[in-house]
Amino acid sequence: MIPCIRRAAALCLLLLAALLVNAVRVQLVDAPELDRNPANRRPALARYAEPRGDILVGGRPVTGSRDTGGRLRHERTYTDGPLYAPVTGYASQTYGTTLLEHTEDGILAGTSAMLTALPLWRDLSRFRPPGGTVHTTVREQLQRIAYEGLRGKRGAVAALDPSDGRILALVTSPSYDPSVLSGTGKAASGAWARLNARTDQPMLNRALRQTYPPGSTFKIVTAAAALESGAVEDPDAPSGVPEPYLLPGTRTRLPNEAAGCGDASLAYAVRWSCNTVMAQLGVRVGLAGMREAAGRFGFNDASLRVPSAVARSNFDDDLTVDRLALSSIGQYDTRATPLQMAMVAAAVAHEGEIAHPYLVERTATADGDTVRRHVRTSYRRAVSPSTARVLQRLMVEAVERGSGKRAAIPGAVVGGKTGTAQHGMDNIGTPYAWFIGWAKRPDEVRPAVAVAVVVEDAAAKRQDISGGGSAAPIARAVMAAALGDR
Repeated sequence: MIPCIRRAAALCLLLLAALLVNAVRVQLVDAPELDRNPANRRPALARYAEPRGDILVGGRPVTGSRDTGGRLRHERTYTDGPLYAPVTGYASQTYGTTLLEHTEDGILAGTSAMLTALPLWRDLSRFRPPGGTVHTTVREQLQRIAYEGLRGKRGAVAALDPSDGRILALVTSPSYDPSVLSGTGKAASGAWARLNARTDQPMLNRALRQTYPPGSTFKIVTAAAALESGAVEDPDAPSGVPEPYLLPGTRTRLPNEAAGCGDASLAYAVRWSCNTVMAQLGVRVGLAGMREAAGRFGFNDASLRVPSAVARSNFDDDLTVDRLALSSIGQYDTRATPLQMAMVAAAVAHEGEIAHPYLVERTATADGDTVRRHVRTSYRRAVSPSTARVLQRLMVEAVERGSGKRAAIPGAVVGGKTGTAQHGMDNIGTPYAWFIGWAKRPDEVRPAVAVAVVVEDAAAKRQDISGGGSAAPIARAVMAAALGDR
């Protein structure tokens, strides 16, 4: 009898050990795969069981959570949703997350290992700390002024601090309220269908994800290339370029909208946006030189994150000479995001160096303890300090005595460049009105802000100064607010 009992006890111990091994396998080895299984509702239930952490602007939450009492208990809410949608994105129980709600999801949802001092114990116990907070670099006043300046027209505004890369405003218009997508059921699916059916694409982040022909604002890049390459040694010397300019290898004559562009200097060409001079300079610099110069400003970089992904701005590497001329004035296939063109203005303002742009100042636990703080990094050296100072002078003259007069701010130093990008078959589409610029106080070395504004549906004539009429006043209001908030 005793041997039988012993064998039974041994078998029980073996079964117990097997049970424990299987429990460890399920809890530790197979847990990630089980969590990802669409049939497993437990992760979703746990995700929404507690309120989501908040995204803050100027220390004030612009997000929140609503207790629905349902199985997916907490829904995301938004304060001034359309105003901050290009920053926050949405957090939907049906459609997932975008923008900061996506890139900082681990912090906000409480799943990041950085939220606890004992991440291994968290994994073993399945303990989930409260969602943390995300503190943005956005300044409420600048964001609101930019949004109201667009007045519902299709367009975008991006504003940076040139010194450290903080994104001070990121606005797209028209916008939408992310709250309508937060839940489940017919309300969320109906809102999703309506938003996606609209021809004005309110959910498109035009500041980060949409590229436009930059038009004459790109002439700052061409001017930088000409100065850096030695194609222009004296920016005030006559260029020798006739008016109109015959595009190389074609019978097409490139005209100017501004007067006095025949044999104009680089300084005059920037001030009044002469197509002929800038197109010929692009040809003189050459394709390799223009592509390299554009790359130093950030064009053709598909890896930029802020931390949300930014669409790649484009300058072609395979162009005939006539197309190179057009690309050098921001036409043909040259395309840029508003953030990219704000970076061009920031490079000029900050002595030729571009600080890596960013949207998140720091993340913190629910108790306020800092989890991660942004450290300033350099993105690119676009031009030498001496070239940057020449470009600063040319951009200041464009505002004080040229096409950008509507961006002038009394008592401030403002540099800018207007632009109107034609598009569509035979350029019959309504032009995109652009303005890029920067501003500082006369007694300060450090610039306060660099900005880019594009208005898609501007009632603008096809001339370069239309950017000054439609986009420059918006940029002026944003820059003035940045100066007053210093």
